[in-house]
Amino acid sequence: MNVVDLRSDTVTRPTPAMRTAMLDAEVGDDVYGEDPTVNALQKRLADELGFEDALFVPSGTQSNLLALMSHCERGDEYLVGMDAHTYKFEGGGAAVLGSIQPQPIVQDEDGTLPLPRVAAAIKPVDPHFARTKLLALENTWHGRVLPLDYLGAAHDFARERGLALHLDGARLYNAAVASGVSARAIAQLFDSVSICLSKGLGAPVGSVLVGSAPLIEKARRWRKVAGGGWRQAGMLAAAGLHALDHHVARLADDHRRAAYLAGCLREIAGVDLLGQHTNMVFVDVPTARLRALDAHLRAANIRISIGYLPTLRLVTHLDVDDAGIERVVGAFRAFFGKA
Repeated sequence: MNVVDLRSDTVTRPTPAMRTAMLDAEVGDDVYGEDPTVNALQKRLADELGFEDALFVPSGTQSNLLALMSHCERGDEYLVGMDAHTYKFEGGGAAVLGSIQPQPIVQDEDGTLPLPRVAAAIKPVDPHFARTKLLALENTWHGRVLPLDYLGAAHDFARERGLALHLDGARLYNAAVASGVSARAIAQLFDSVSICLSKGLGAPVGSVLVGSAPLIEKARRWRKVAGGGWRQAGMLAAAGLHALDHHVARLADDHRRAAYLAGCLREIAGVDLLGQHTNMVFVDVPTARLRALDAHLRAANIRISIGYLPTLRLVTHLDVDDAGIERVVGAFRAFFGKA
C-alpha cells in the first residue's frame, strides 16, 4: 500500500513526465552563466512575473536570505512577522550571515502585518538605531492567502516610507490559484519575490528569486559566497519548467482535497477542526492521544507530523489523490471511534 504523506508538500516526488524532462535537459556550467535550461527558467519566471531578472537557487531559505542581503547592508533592519518563515524557520540567517537585524511584528490571524503596527516599528534616523530598510511579507502564510487589497496597501505604505518590499512567495501559485488572479498580479506589488518550485509545484529541489537587474546581480554574488553556485543544474531547472507548465492549475485539486478532508474531520468526535486554508488543514486532538494516533496512522501507511503540541497540520499535494484522502478519513474515524 502506498504511503499517504501529509507532513508537507515538500515531500512530493518527480512525476515520470518530469523525470523525462530532466533526463532530456540541455545543460552547461551555471556559474559561468552557460546552462541554457537554467537561463530559460530564470527568464521564464522574470518575464511571467514582470521583473528584469531572476536567479535559480537551491532552496527557499537561500532565496530569502539572498534577497535580504541584497536589499540590506550590515546594521540595517528588516520588518517581518513574528511567525514568518524568514524570521522563525530559517536559522536566523539574516542576522548570522548578513548582520541584518530582524524586527519581528505580531501578525494578525489572517497573516497580515497591521500597517499601523509596522509604522510604529520603523526606527528614526539616529545612530542609536538600526536602519529600517525592508518590509518582508509571506503569501501564503500557514496556507492563508493575504488579501490583494492589503498587499496593495502594503506596497503604498512601503513606497511612502522609503522601504523596499520583499515577498516570501514560497506558495505564490497556491495564493494565485485560490484568489483567482495571476501570480503576476501579486508579484508586481513587490520589489523582490522568492518562489519555491519544490512544494506544491512538485519539483525535486529549487527556488527562484526575481527582482531588478541590480538586485539579482547582488544576489548572484551572495549566492556564490553562500556556497550556492550550481554547475550543470539544467536537469533541476527542467523540473521547474515542467512544473510551471503542468502543475500550476492542478493546485486547485490540492485545495479541493484539503477542503473535503476538513469537512470530514469536522464530523469526527475528538477532532477539533481549527481551519482549512488552500492546501492545509489544521486540527487539534487530545495531547494524551497524539502518540497513539501517530502509531495508528503509521500502521495504515499514513504519515503526519506529530510534535509536542496538539495542533496537527495536514498538507495535501501532488502525491495525494482522492483515494488517499479517503484512507486518511477512514483511519481517523477508526481511531477516534474507539472507546
